[in-house]
Amino acid sequence: MARFPTWVGIALAGALSLSLAGCSSTGGKRAEDARKAAAAQGRSAVNTPRWTFAMITHSGDGDTFWDIVQSGAKQAAIKDNINFLYSHDDEAQQQAQLVDAAVDKKVDAIIVTLAKPDAMKAAVARAEKAGIPVITVNSGSAESKAFGALTHVGQDETVAGEAVGEELTKRGKKKALCVLHEQGNVGHEQRCAGVAKTFDGKVDNLYVNGTNMPDVQSAIGAKLQADKSIDAVVTLGAPYADTAVKAKTDAGSKAEIDTFDLNAKVAGELKDGTLGFAVDQQPYLQGYEAIDLLWLYKYNGDVLGGGRPVLTGPQIVTKDQAAALQEYAERGTR
Repeated sequence: MARFPTWVGIALAGALSLSLAGCSSTGGKRAEDARKAAAAQGRSAVNTPRWTFAMITHSGDGDTFWDIVQSGAKQAAIKDNINFLYSHDDEAQQQAQLVDAAVDKKVDAIIVTLAKPDAMKAAVARAEKAGIPVITVNSGSAESKAFGALTHVGQDETVAGEAVGEELTKRGKKKALCVLHEQGNVGHEQRCAGVAKTFDGKVDNLYVNGTNMPDVQSAIGAKLQADKSIDAVVTLGAPYADTAVKAKTDAGSKAEIDTFDLNAKVAGELKDGTLGFAVDQQPYLQGYEAIDLLWLYKYNGDVLGGGRPVLTGPQIVTKDQAAALQEYAERGTR
């Protein structure tokens, strides 16, 4: 058994080493990952107390994006000897109640998303009043510091949208359709606004009911049939990209389909040219780092970011990078 200081050193290096690992797809890197996994055998790498951390998100049922976030959080929780609790609700008031429930359980730390920040403010304040450290993740970077969170882990949604606008311009597109699948989600609004800011062409927003894929497909198809000048469709989540592809086919459109977020299906469709590009915000990293940073805070009083968000994206992924990332996407970590 290694001495505790050695393991602490490994844990403190976790944030940097994981970020660097995402850039490599070499056989040597995969072999090293396998060796470490075998050595860990599901055991914690530290002997700190078994703290309980709760993550409460705005995810709806069946949203595979959050499976990837959870995968990262669970892996870090094993390493850091954390009892990890996960709950979610896509209705903001219910999500706030889940935060209140975590406070009542007297958990040791809370990770929360702020897709609809106004509804979450009081619940976050209650957690902090109870002395429970909070990290925000994925959405709410603009509100995180004001709400008193230690830091925010995720991508800046406006910056991500701007990256998409620049990529569309680079590809010579003239008119884009930005598909928002969750009304009231400030991050989605920021993405589309960012696209419009840097895109040399025109952007139309289309609001759809993201919980009903047939309706999403129908709405996108109708828009493409009505406006043949649309030459790019941007979806804000990986599950909606394939639906947009089907809508494009139904409408007889030649528009390029691009998307935020990455999963195995998106990686495959990037590889075969069905999709143009994707914007990866590295959800595995969001879950992993949120747990790791709270462990560092509880153990050593460390706070990363200096009041600024810890960015996990955006990374533009095209056909050229898709093959290298597909292996990771298929195992559920990208």
